[in-house]
Amino acid sequence: MKKTLLTLAILSTSAAYADEGMWMPQQLPQVAKQLKAAGLKLDPATLTKLTEFPMGAIVSLGGCSASFVSPQGLIATNHHCVYNSVAVNSTPQRDLLANGFLAKSFAEELPAAPGSRVFVTEGVTNVSSQVITPEVAKLSGKARIDGIEKNEKNIVAECEKDPGHRCTVASYYGGLEFYLLKQLEIRDVRLVHAPPAGVGKFGGDTDNWMWPRHTGDYGFYRAYVSKDGKAADYSKDNVPYVPKHFLKIAKEGVKEGDFIMALGYPGRTNRHRLPSEVASTFGWSYPAFIKTSAETLAIIERETKNDPAAKLKYAGQVANVNNYYKNRKGMLTSYEGSDFLARKTKEHADLKAWVNANPARQKEYGADIEKVEQLIAERDAQMKRDYYLMSSSPRLLSAARSMYRLANESAKPDTERKSGYQERDLKRFQSSIGGLDRTYDAKVDKALVMNSLTKYVAQPAASRDANFDAAMGIKDGMSASDLSALLDRMYAGTTLGDTAQRTAWLKKSPAEFKASNDPFIKAAVAMYEGGLKREAEDEELGGKIQEAYANYMKAKIAYMNSKGQAVYPDANGTLRVTFGKIAGRDHGADGTGSWTAFTTVKGVVAKATGEGEFNAPEPQLAAIRAKDFGKFVDPKLKTVPVNYLATLDITGGNSGSAALNSKGEFIGLAFDGTLDSIISDWDFNKANTRDIQVDVRYILWNMKHVDHADNLLKEMGVE
Repeated sequence: MKKTLLTLAILSTSAAYADEGMWMPQQLPQVAKQLKAAGLKLDPATLTKLTEFPMGAIVSLGGCSASFVSPQGLIATNHHCVYNSVAVNSTPQRDLLANGFLAKSFAEELPAAPGSRVFVTEGVTNVSSQVITPEVAKLSGKARIDGIEKNEKNIVAECEKDPGHRCTVASYYGGLEFYLLKQLEIRDVRLVHAPPAGVGKFGGDTDNWMWPRHTGDYGFYRAYVSKDGKAADYSKDNVPYVPKHFLKIAKEGVKEGDFIMALGYPGRTNRHRLPSEVASTFGWSYPAFIKTSAETLAIIERETKNDPAAKLKYAGQVANVNNYYKNRKGMLTSYEGSDFLARKTKEHADLKAWVNANPARQKEYGADIEKVEQLIAERDAQMKRDYYLMSSSPRLLSAARSMYRLANESAKPDTERKSGYQERDLKRFQSSIGGLDRTYDAKVDKALVMNSLTKYVAQPAASRDANFDAAMGIKDGMSASDLSALLDRMYAGTTLGDTAQRTAWLKKSPAEFKASNDPFIKAAVAMYEGGLKREAEDEELGGKIQEAYANYMKAKIAYMNSKGQAVYPDANGTLRVTFGKIAGRDHGADGTGSWTAFTTVKGVVAKATGEGEFNAPEPQLAAIRAKDFGKFVDPKLKTVPVNYLATLDITGGNSGSAALNSKGEFIGLAFDGTLDSIISDWDFNKANTRDIQVDVRYILWNMKHVDHADNLLKEMGVE
């Protein structure tokens, strides 16, 4: 790899904690000494080779991480990552969520949720100079955004000449560097196995983000391709994908102190954010999110209470909202009373002092550091203004707006279309629109919209979007009953709730949209021009932020390098490696108490109540009581381990990441963190940070002794 800013940012790594950092694979040779010291037996250089073992076995699900664990395309990930696929295949008469699912043959496997994908990363290339060309570097505002987007689309188009691949240009260090990711996009994904919710979601929201934990958070997909090995849409004629590499199950169990690494696709971290962003997030954004999430959960519970079918449709959303609801509450608890903002403010002041101490540095960085603070404040003010607007749109209106935008963009040459509406996007677009009704219920949607809309309408007219108001027929002073009647007319008058009617609009022209009397289509057409204007305003601000933020990050990297400190990029949904050790920790504000590194099946029995979140299946409890453990007993614990703690640096998106031992063997799945350490997304704390894995021995024991998934065990090479 060329010696770019990213490379220079990590040349001096002595100040980085071995457990801290979500490293790009190509960075690992720079931290080879730390990896070896931590216990890695593989050559660190092998981890840079994305098409070799073990990296070639690691995949993304587009929101979760996963890995191939057999030569027939079998994929291991978390239960909560396959949860929506289980839900959409469930009915009140055949409740797969409650009872679990096991396909004993390929023919019994079920299609995953609409839009499900498996992405196999095949290459990562630095394209910074192709994105920020000399011409683009001279631009600002929307012109800069347009220039960047044009260059990215050209890079992606060239990359995607290789059929069946999805290519993406990802931004690093706040837009300072750009990398091209080339991924095989597998579109036929099928559900293979998921344990009952009493295993896969044992403890539910009560235990979420907590320790000790006893959750069997695992599930299995399979990737399918056409008979000639190409990515293809679902077909009964498709065959299992044959990966170049797959992970082998560790034959020896792990113990406290062992080396561990997790390979996956972490979503977002915020360790390079400005103090003002910290203050806005913890002072306003997270509290607002918590309040809204509580209301959302209560509304869905109320509206689906006596409707099992609707409850299943919203099960995935409820699980997702609950997860982030507790996450954000934990973030705020950790933040309150901490010195995080004070430290962040001092670090930023020290950076500015370092910049201003040298005329050359002041000339290069000074103006942009001041400018980025002003621009971020402007962006945050807009987010506050539009908070209720963003959730006041019915889902069918959002779908109508997307389809009308597609109709307009489709009239342009493909390279001139807005990203998200090109030919490369159509299959996922069609899948999303076509499958909407599987997670949609009109009465639930209306209730959710009403909750936001009443708050939105209560704002002064100057704070509202006049374009949205006009299209929806919203006027000052409208009462809740007025708004409810307005929505009733729209929901009653639309045909978009019907799958065939809705998907037919994907092929219609802008003129046909304009001629429609469907209330949601009419509103979408009315909002179109104003939406484009608002988008342009957002891009004008976004372009200015990108330019200033990138230079701010360039200054920060130079400053931290001057102090001998490593600078790894924030997580951005791309492939990363994190490593550490299996370890418990002291717990308690005064250092009293401790967490053991492992939990066992004894805890499952102790927690099981037979109902609700702790409804462990009776066959499992019987096997535990009978000590029917087979070869999955830990020699020290004298029973089957369930979950274990490690010092890995993970975040959302790492769910389903393969946990590997020093030889690169599969030892479990990362699935959670502890509540008091999740603030590490913003502020890494070496002493507190622990993540939680489900032990592969627990997975295999359940599969062998409870669910009798012998076909899958044989496929994975487990005797």
